[in-house]
Amino acid sequence: MNIYSAASSENHHEIFDFATRYGKQIIWIGLSFVICVFLLFIESSFYEKFAAYIYLFCMLLLAGLFVIGKNINGATSWYAIGSFSLQPTEFAKTGTILALARLLNERKFSFAPLINKVKTFVIITIPAILITLQPDPGSALVYISFILLFYKEGLHPSILIIGTGAIALFLATLVFGYVYVIAGILLLTLLILFYLIKIRKKSLRFEWPKILGILLTIIGYIYSVYYVFNYVFKQRHRDRFNILLGLSNDTKNIGYNTYQSIKTIASGGFWGKGFLQGDRTQGKFVPEQDTDYIFSTIGEEWGFWGSALTILLFMTFILRIIYLAEQQKTKFSSVYGYGVACVFFFHVLINIAMVIGLFPTIGIPLPFFSYGGSSLWGFTMLLFIFIKLDASKNYEL
Repeated sequence: MNIYSAASSENHHEIFDFATRYGKQIIWIGLSFVICVFLLFIESSFYEKFAAYIYLFCMLLLAGLFVIGKNINGATSWYAIGSFSLQPTEFAKTGTILALARLLNERKFSFAPLINKVKTFVIITIPAILITLQPDPGSALVYISFILLFYKEGLHPSILIIGTGAIALFLATLVFGYVYVIAGILLLTLLILFYLIKIRKKSLRFEWPKILGILLTIIGYIYSVYYVFNYVFKQRHRDRFNILLGLSNDTKNIGYNTYQSIKTIASGGFWGKGFLQGDRTQGKFVPEQDTDYIFSTIGEEWGFWGSALTILLFMTFILRIIYLAEQQKTKFSSVYGYGVACVFFFHVLINIAMVIGLFPTIGIPLPFFSYGGSSLWGFTMLLFIFIKLDASKNYEL
């Protein structure tokens, strides 16, 4: 309905015109049901037994893009078969989760040995690099969500804390400058040392080399922020971060999409303007409104209540997956379920945050809402493999 609203025009409202985007989406939805039936007929043991081969096949599909891939909007992310295009990035998520589930299901698996940490990070790094090189860094960011899965499976929380801290320091340095951030770090260090030595009466005589090493590493990282920002990031990435952080104001060029999206959502008010009544949606103010910016259509036509209901439905859906993952009788099924929940959570969080201006534009779809056959089929595969595993849990053992 929302794709129809965003893509139709005043002169053309025929919903079954399969030359239009909303008409094609009907075909993708119909074929998704075929995929559902096919996945449910496969024995659940197949997914665990052939997880490594499925992962390898997905990686070969990603690598093949550099040879025979089709370039669309500057990214070589599609295979072109006549008028039909297929994006293997969307299917690589399923292969990656299956491979992780197979690895973590190994007997006596633990994150304690370094080799096991390396194995898990290699599994997610390979597709992330191949996708980044297309280049499609937005889709590659999805693989960060698996850190939550690793944390649940026993990875020490320090990794999560370090990652979160690094992101916070990066953004703080861009906003306040490295002088103020380093001063803040030094002040915080002094306060912590005062607390440990004077309040807790701890002796840190043998800890000074470690403390100094950590402090110098943090300061070195802070100094590297501007180099990475200016020489590693591309200009469009720098512009998006500057706009997001309020360092610059651009509503006509790089920030146009987000600016128009925010205005479109705000214009919906509490109750919304009604289906096909959104003048900004019908006026095509928001580019890519039927794909990455589909949530702005919901915001204008269905208002705050419709937007909140959509988010509530997604959260209920994700929590249901987590609940069922906890009920699984095999670790493989449980890990796979949590992996699926991580992917859906990341997509929903980042897409909506992007559309309302809380995150830079990176171009990832809203599950089951955004236009696109590959993304719809990818999410369908993710979900229905887990449904099959869950349906089989009573006779897996």
